[in-house]
Amino acid sequence: MKGRPPHRGSGGKRPPGGSRPGGKPAFASRPGTGPRTSALEAAKRAARNRGEDAGERAPWGDADVTPAPRPPRARKPAPDQAETPPPRRPAPKAATPTAAASKPSAHKAPSPDRSGAPPVGPTRREQRAAASATLASGVQTLTVAPDEAGMRIDRFLSVRFPQLPFTRVQSLVRKGELRVDGKRAKAADRLEPGSSVRVPPLKLDPQPDRPRSPAKAANDAEFLRSLILYEDADMMILNKPFGLAVQGGSGTVRHVDGLLEALTGPDGQRPRLVHRLDKDTAGCLIVAKTRLAAATLAKSFRSRAARKIYWALVAGVPRTRQGRVSTYLAKDEPTDADARMRVAKHGDEGASHALTYYATVDQAAQKLAWLSLKPVTGRTHQLRAHAAHIGHPIVGDPKYFEVENWELPGGIQNRLHLLARRIVIPHPRTGQPVDVSAPLPPHMAQSWNLLGFDAARYDPIVEAPEA
Repeated sequence: MKGRPPHRGSGGKRPPGGSRPGGKPAFASRPGTGPRTSALEAAKRAARNRGEDAGERAPWGDADVTPAPRPPRARKPAPDQAETPPPRRPAPKAATPTAAASKPSAHKAPSPDRSGAPPVGPTRREQRAAASATLASGVQTLTVAPDEAGMRIDRFLSVRFPQLPFTRVQSLVRKGELRVDGKRAKAADRLEPGSSVRVPPLKLDPQPDRPRSPAKAANDAEFLRSLILYEDADMMILNKPFGLAVQGGSGTVRHVDGLLEALTGPDGQRPRLVHRLDKDTAGCLIVAKTRLAAATLAKSFRSRAARKIYWALVAGVPRTRQGRVSTYLAKDEPTDADARMRVAKHGDEGASHALTYYATVDQAAQKLAWLSLKPVTGRTHQLRAHAAHIGHPIVGDPKYFEVENWELPGGIQNRLHLLARRIVIPHPRTGQPVDVSAPLPPHMAQSWNLLGFDAARYDPIVEAPEA
């Protein structure tokens, strides 16, 4: 072979005007400007082989149809095309689509024409946003607002979807169906402002469109106001009674979170829960009046700037009058929101460290003791589980009271004797401490009177460490 074979590709440079050296026009031996075997020619050959009319089935146009002119290229046009500019946007025929109309665009978004007019209709991003908003039960991506910063992921969902049961919220978190900034979320994770929360399809039941009864709203508001121990423009502290749930759940219709709807202000601000108490635990419950106050108060609980003191009536009298209980706690049934807590080992699945200080305030005949408790951490059923762990369960506790051959003294009701007695927390706006104490609930006041306990007696737990 004397020389290199001629180059058959189209990557080489052409002279101006679309001609090869020597004056011979490029691709003069065949029509069209595409490759030697174009998609149009292949379609026609396939139609002829089937005995069909290629013009009826050709998806890229036909020889009788004038193809739409291409937009002008950046390079200098050919001499024979320079005097006649192509039309701006020819209309395709109704019978057969033109090549330009049927060929998919190579651009990601439509570009404006030469007149500078913007493209007609919404962009693809706007279409996707509209579709997401239309699908009420589809996947949603929520953005954390600045006043929602620091909220737990489960609390965030409860606020955004009030009709979603809390057990369903915990199930979503436990199964890993939530994503925060693309990562799997845990129930205790705290949200940062601007974070994106991906929520799977929730399939929420439609809410009945019936107006709230004014009389019921007035009764609920009056009931809540009768429980207020402290109130200002940013927060209030309620004296939650025994037996009233803080949040809704399976079979729970009346709860504090639902009653707070009756205290919605003229500006639409609805009071929000900051922390929780067990259904049968009475005492101080903090409620924020604004989102900003809720976020600030929640940070106080996380940083352990809030100080809490509980009173309890327990079976027996601890030998050590003042002590410290430090264990790991885990749920017996992880899928149950109200499951019994057990003492676990470090490293066990779902185990969290729990620390409680206790002090014996008074006792009755070595059979009952009045304990003052200061929890440093805030685990589920922490005080109830710790009291049972040291051998002195709380009287009336249906989950943790397991003392053999023990009879309830006469006149004492078989109800949980646990009171969130006192709370001291920095004010969300001024930072000054707010110190509030709750009175004994009726069943505990009756027991105190029968046992001769003085509620005004000095409480030694105040001197306990804070960590």
